[in-house]
Amino acid sequence: MSVSARTQVIVVMGVAGSGKTEVARDLATRLALDYLEGDRFHPPANLAKMRSGVALSDEDRWGWLDALGLAARSCAHGCVISCSALRRAYRDRLRTLTDAPVFLFLDAPASVVAARIEARAGHFMPASLVESQMATLERPQDEPDVHTLDATRPLPEVIAQAQACVAVPARRHGESA
Repeated sequence: MSVSARTQVIVVMGVAGSGKTEVARDLATRLALDYLEGDRFHPPANLAKMRSGVALSDEDRWGWLDALGLAARSCAHGCVISCSALRRAYRDRLRTLTDAPVFLFLDAPASVVAARIEARAGHFMPASLVESQMATLERPQDEPDVHTLDATRPLPEVIAQAQACVAVPARRHGESA
């Protein structure tokens, strides 16, 4: 699926530890788009809950998703967002707030993401919440704007796959944006 370079919104999604931040940041650089780190849009109460090992509820997430959608709309040429977007309802909320987003689902088993979380220092998300995230995850099915990527592959391969999924075809001479 190709997307317009003018209003391109790409959401790199998946459970904690799937590699969202690394993939989204690199993809934004490669595509010369703004990068929005989804975790930075959580209100302090959400961060405090997660730090203490308490999973977020739907009610906790709505305002966060709204803030992300508003921020995405303010990006003049589009953006790449790292956001868990675990449930279809969350993805639908982002669809209503942004112009035809494309989702890249970084798929990895719980054992892989738990090991990654255990290995990283200074992050608010404890490995104890992996089980909750996996239980909340609604794998994208019948969603034509979602591409599933194997997040267990080496990072350069995942990034190359992500870039191929959102490749913007070159304009022919005389075509307008």
